[in-house]
Amino acid sequence: MAELKMKRVYEDVEDNDGFRILVDRLWPRGVKKEKAHVDLWLKDIAPSPNLRKWFAHDPDKFNDFKARYIEELKTEPEKQKAVDQVKDQLKNGTVTFVYAAKDETYNHVRVLKDYIKEY
Repeated sequence: MAELKMKRVYEDVEDNDGFRILVDRLWPRGVKKEKAHVDLWLKDIAPSPNLRKWFAHDPDKFNDFKARYIEELKTEPEKQKAVDQVKDQLKNGTVTFVYAAKDETYNHVRVLKDYIKEY
């Protein structure tokens, strides 16, 4: 499997980013599509709105959030399809998950990256 990376959408685009996939349900504030250099926007792979709102990036809820999000990834057909798209893209080279969250430790992208590696 090729390298799977993660990067905030506000960071500079680099040649070694490879194929850039936005994995947020909502488009990042203040970012024009041209500047984001997103190759694919997989809204369906993001946590459900209810789960995202419940979590609210609260580090104390992260373990429960992780378990609930993994359950969504395993059981919701649209999320399974999106995971398969990522896996297919990884066959072609590096993939970078692009996201807007400020917290680089307690976010859904970290969970998603680990899930895809183990899947």
